[in-house]
Amino acid sequence: MSWTLDEHPTALQYFASLVQSDSDFALMEAAISIGQDAEPDLDLQAVMADIDRLQVRLAQRLAGETDPLQCLGALTKFFYGELGFAGNLNNYYDPGNSYIHQVLRTRRGIPISVALLWLELARGLELPADGISFPGHFMVKVLLPQGQVVMDPLTGESLSANGLAERLQPFLDQAGVTPEEAAPLGLYLQAAKPRDIMERMLRNLQEIHLAQRDWPMLVAVLNRLLILRPEVRENYRDRGLAYAEWGVTERALADLEHYLQDLQGSEAAYIEKTIARLRKVL
Repeated sequence: MSWTLDEHPTALQYFASLVQSDSDFALMEAAISIGQDAEPDLDLQAVMADIDRLQVRLAQRLAGETDPLQCLGALTKFFYGELGFAGNLNNYYDPGNSYIHQVLRTRRGIPISVALLWLELARGLELPADGISFPGHFMVKVLLPQGQVVMDPLTGESLSANGLAERLQPFLDQAGVTPEEAAPLGLYLQAAKPRDIMERMLRNLQEIHLAQRDWPMLVAVLNRLLILRPEVRENYRDRGLAYAEWGVTERALADLEHYLQDLQGSEAAYIEKTIARLRKVL
């Protein structure tokens, strides 16, 4: 996707250009761009330059060291010790915890946002690092000659198989999965794809804005989810309901009528009633 010199893409158009291809998915820049929903004038390239400067500082501390274990140790000391990155435990549900530019400034975030910055620095050292969409808490992993290391991105703590199993158990219990039915732990430690990581970031924000009844920001997040996952029809339902709460009735009707197509059962009846109520408003 490209534009002429006289054209300036909107924030959503630019986001679409970053996430359109799975083979060339610009994860970090796309993650930074989410912050434009809160700060429309956010300079994405300036934020990228800030991350580049951190990579240069880290490389200077390594002085040409290439041993993966030594590089990981230097990264851990730099990221958690010198820079002081950690979880924002005092205000965990602040939307700013999902905005990369704010996490860079405050050094506080949630697992997935802190993990993205950690991964960017790790890959700058050519460490084979990936994110893990672990239930309830995003993780990172590094493949070293000595074996795989799975880490909590908020602390840099490496987690044993037993520790990971303990963290997983509450989610298995909640889902009613017995030990005999549970999948092997390794299946929960697969590398997350960039599109899945981006969706998890946006879903976190979706939950926060819904809980805070911030309809304009909820619509902004759903606009991005519809670009990222156009095949997920429930995004039209969710955006339509957000528009309805916001009072943007015509757009609410357009989304809900689109979602209603081929829908059956009790949900279809609910959507039909909502559409009828909105039409009365018009």
